[in-house]
Amino acid sequence: MTKKTKIILNGCMGKLGTAISSLKYTNCTIVFGVDIAQVATNKDFPIYSTLTECTATADVVIDCSSAAGLQNLLKFGIDKNIPLVICTTALTAEDNSAIKAAAQQIAILQSANMSLGINLLLNIVNKSAKLLYNSQFDIEIIEKHHNQKKDSPSGTALSLANAINSSLKNNLDYVTDRTKKQASRSKAEIGIHSIRGGTIAGEHSVIFAGNNETIEFKHQAITREVFATGALKAAQFITKQPAGLYSMQNVIEDTFVF
Repeated sequence: MTKKTKIILNGCMGKLGTAISSLKYTNCTIVFGVDIAQVATNKDFPIYSTLTECTATADVVIDCSSAAGLQNLLKFGIDKNIPLVICTTALTAEDNSAIKAAAQQIAILQSANMSLGINLLLNIVNKSAKLLYNSQFDIEIIEKHHNQKKDSPSGTALSLANAINSSLKNNLDYVTDRTKKQASRSKAEIGIHSIRGGTIAGEHSVIFAGNNETIEFKHQAITREVFATGALKAAQFITKQPAGLYSMQNVIEDTFVF
């Protein structure tokens, strides 16, 4: 019998946490959840208000809480020598530096979007950008999310912009509000546009607009199940890795043969 991966679900009452705990899975089990709300009555695992309240053993922490709890999460991972899957967005440069430092001691997988499809899209736009940009294509990103999402642009939109920019020697600037400057579009920019409304789970489009032709790559999440499934794949992947910082690109490479 295959051993089940034992998961601590941090932020279990949030949108992603709820999606993960609602999945029907056979090779994973949630040993306990953590959430400051701590009011769930329909979960089949105990819920605590802090990570340190439960002593149950686990193989990995999936974190889908908030940036405010990052330092406690990293300390818990190091103290318990347990791998982390960090799904939290809106992290600062200081937060990312702290994650890199912690990854010298434990295995950490960090991703702003756990969807396998989005992470395949990151590969595609990275490989497409240099050719199309040098062929005089302008690059724009449009992201759409539900009306409760607080950060803007989304972490995924920024990841897409970073994937594009990295193939262009990071020479492009990100423009998120053109109302501040009444001028023609600069060639050396990536426009990023955010839409908030309704219950949109997540849509991201990357548009390469050239002379008399347009190429558009688009990913649409129908439900949050795609992110939940990816998070579980990430959890199973990271438990097999030595200390270091990983991303969903590593899971893509481990899952698919190119």
